[in-house]
Amino acid sequence: MPKFVIERDMPGVGKLTQPELKGASQTSCAVLRDLGTDIQWIHSYVTDDKIYCVYQSTSEELIREHAKKAGFPANRISQVRNIIEPATAE
Repeated sequence: MPKFVIERDMPGVGKLTQPELKGASQTSCAVLRDLGTDIQWIHSYVTDDKIYCVYQSTSEELIREHAKKAGFPANRISQVRNIIEPATAE
């Protein structure tokens, strides 16, 4: 399944508490359950004003549907074309 990085502009998100982040995660997971097995949340990186999420999905449209139903922005969705890491240099 293709992998995507979703950039979500969310001013102040880095100041959310653990209970607030837990609530957002629960909302996301509930929508994902309803959407079925063609989309999977891998993990997210929370910065001061943005969240970068890594998903596997059969389509960008399904990611947009998830964002709309969950009430989260999806300002930029980029399909991952390759992965490099330190072992790539060997």
